[in-house]
Amino acid sequence: METATIRSACSDSSCLMSDSSLARIAVVLYEPQDPVNIAGTVRAMKNMGVSTLRLVRPVHYDPVRLEGIAHDTWEIINAIETYGDFDEAVADCVRLIGFTARRRKAKWQLLDPRSAAEDALGHAPHGRVGLVFGREDSGLPNEILDRVHAAVNIPTTTHASLNLAQAVLIALYELHLAAGDATRTLRGPRKEAPPPTTDLYERYFTELHHALDAIQFFKTRFPEHIMRSLRAITFRAAPDDRELSLLRAMALEIVRFLERTERIERTLPDDVSPRPPRHVTGRDTSNRTED
Repeated sequence: METATIRSACSDSSCLMSDSSLARIAVVLYEPQDPVNIAGTVRAMKNMGVSTLRLVRPVHYDPVRLEGIAHDTWEIINAIETYGDFDEAVADCVRLIGFTARRRKAKWQLLDPRSAAEDALGHAPHGRVGLVFGREDSGLPNEILDRVHAAVNIPTTTHASLNLAQAVLIALYELHLAAGDATRTLRGPRKEAPPPTTDLYERYFTELHHALDAIQFFKTRFPEHIMRSLRAITFRAAPDDRELSLLRAMALEIVRFLERTERIERTLPDDVSPRPPRHVTGRDTSNRTED
């Protein structure tokens, strides 16, 4: 891998004019040793909206292999900047934040990932901010830690051994949230259902009462207390019209099943439901005897 600098297609001026403050963030990997971790870093960047990756004396890697691991990330891979010297890689940065698992007696400004995100975004309006990560085997050496303006410890158990790409993902996730840059909109259900009417609620509670009574649920319980609790649970769940109709159909079918199997007498009027359950639709009930 040549150590000559490969400049990204995004100049400093164009990056700083971007709508997203994350355009001012550069991920800096110091001597990464595994192409898989470089690819994992690219994947994390694509998911969290950061596009500038700088590598200092990296292991040799194949861009095609990177994209094979981190799919649909060519715009980041093609813009990777490679340096032979750390100071050159961060020369344009106004703030350097180094991630390390070590705690030294040196009086660093020590941050957690969430505070680091706020710190980075606070400095981003003034120029480039570099998030610096070290080698997989030993992290950032002392001479690099001496150059960063603040250090970050990711809270873990006593086993403080995160994968490089995992550490990058944690850092960028906090940045993504702090920047208010969560732009992905999740699709709603195929068909939005309106909220149920009061009439539908009351029909449901009446039919639920009938169903519970039919299975003798109230035999040793106070119906009023049980139904009050069920009302509270239902209102708290806030079902839509379709969901409440499903619950109502379940209550009705309990009673109908008991009637069909002649375990109880007919108790519900024929028009209690707008339509019969699907599995009995069209069944000939003309010879059914009512008591």
